[in-house]
Amino acid sequence: MSNWIKKIASSALVITAMLGLSLSVQAGNTIKVGVLHSLSGTMAISETTLKDTVLMMIEEQNKKGGLLGKKLEAVVVDPASNWPLFAEKARELLQKNKVDVVFGCWTSVSRKSVLPVFEELNGLLFYPVQYEGEESSKNVFYTGAAPNQQAIPAVDYLMNEIGVKRWVLAGTDYVYPRTTNKILEAYLKHKGVKAKDIMINYTPFGHSDWQSIVSDIKKFGSKGKKTAVVSTINGDANVPFYKELGNQGVSAENIPVVAFSVGEEELSGIDTKPLVGHLAAWNYFMSVDNKENAAFIKKWKTFIKDKNRVTNDPMEATYIGFNMWVKAVQKAKTTDVDAVEKAMIGIKTPNLTGGMAEMLPNHHLTKPVLIGEIQEDGQFDVVWETEGLVPGDAWSDHLPGSKDVVSDWVKLKCGNYNTKTKKCSGQNFK
Repeated sequence: MSNWIKKIASSALVITAMLGLSLSVQAGNTIKVGVLHSLSGTMAISETTLKDTVLMMIEEQNKKGGLLGKKLEAVVVDPASNWPLFAEKARELLQKNKVDVVFGCWTSVSRKSVLPVFEELNGLLFYPVQYEGEESSKNVFYTGAAPNQQAIPAVDYLMNEIGVKRWVLAGTDYVYPRTTNKILEAYLKHKGVKAKDIMINYTPFGHSDWQSIVSDIKKFGSKGKKTAVVSTINGDANVPFYKELGNQGVSAENIPVVAFSVGEEELSGIDTKPLVGHLAAWNYFMSVDNKENAAFIKKWKTFIKDKNRVTNDPMEATYIGFNMWVKAVQKAKTTDVDAVEKAMIGIKTPNLTGGMAEMLPNHHLTKPVLIGEIQEDGQFDVVWETEGLVPGDAWSDHLPGSKDVVSDWVKLKCGNYNTKTKKCSGQNFK
């Protein structure tokens, strides 16, 4: 009886060991893709769609046979529009979940929160939203627009095509609007705009009482000079902002608003009739008419099972970044971060506006710039676009501390190399 029990125990140990080995092999047969987007809180209105976009791309890639003979597995976390929590969730994805890549963040404050974690643990982040520049990390690929691919062209359009003379720079109070407006203020003054003709206003995330601010904007715009609002207002604060514009009769004819953070997704939740004619500057609009975009929209609506769901610019940036990462992994034949980072440079993939996006040595993309006018149906009519693709510039030419700085992770192996001092500061991987 004793020998029989020993044999059973021995067999159980063997089976347990084999099962453990089987599970280990099975785990090794997946490539884990981290998704770091707010699914609750003030930024959920914008970020939830990007989570769904990554899931769609993963499903599509798995239908093609996966990557390197392995299936892709999504690991989704919710940092809940809580900026310190972004860093915790990033660490969780990299250390606990052992993800091979992360697609995530929307606001610059969330990106700044996770950046030290990705650099410390040598993770790989694809950041899909327009931002203020003034950064280039070896561990981040910036697939959204830099200021020279959105903010500067938008101001040029307002100045040259509409004849704007007075400027309201209105933003949410955090790093992206403040830095972008610092760049724009310097640019406007360089163009001869007087300080008295520039009004700057910041409001907290989730701000809802816009009555007095819109009243101030109306007063500022009543001085006999053509006035425009350049908006870097983020998240769900846009809904009451645009509603108040309509309530106070601020139309595109008298004071046009050009937004950098309002797209089809944000407009889908409000009555757009009072907003017709106001503008947005992006690198993609759902209304772009070509085969690539039509196929993407059809794929998205099929995946999300809702014919009324829209597409937008950060979705395209996610789409481009994901496809580039796949190509880089295939080129490197591994998901190793250092190998993929090197393989990414020079990768090209179709964008959804009819051109080709290319990853540059500064970890930014080439992009077209489009100005769209809001229509009654919540879509945008493209009224202006650049003739060709604009290379993303990590460091602004319009700020004293940045105009001499360049980013080059191939030859210089530096994200902030000063061309005058010939020195690299900050993160340096030489």
